[in-house]
Amino acid sequence: MAPKEQMMSRTNERSLGEIIREVLKEHRLEGKINEARVASAWSRVMGQNISRYTTAVYLNGSTLRVCLRSSVLRSELSMGKEKIVSMLNRELGDEVVSEIIFS
Repeated sequence: MAPKEQMMSRTNERSLGEIIREVLKEHRLEGKINEARVASAWSRVMGQNISRYTTAVYLNGSTLRVCLRSSVLRSELSMGKEKIVSMLNRELGDEVVSEIIFS
């Protein structure tokens, strides 16, 4: 490969992850992907016991809505919202969730 061609290919190089994120953004699929990632992270972060009482996990923008069958658990988790947001975002490797609403 000639030096000029070699230089051009270096400047056009992007990681596959960057390309995928760009395509998802262009087709407005980023939100649905994040919703699936958050639902999976919820189960991993909160564990099996809390997951058993979880009936649904929805992501609307950066607000996570978690539906729980237990009012006692809902009350307990509400007291630790900030910590849960932090744990979820750490698990996701990105600031995806900014607020949690328990219902």
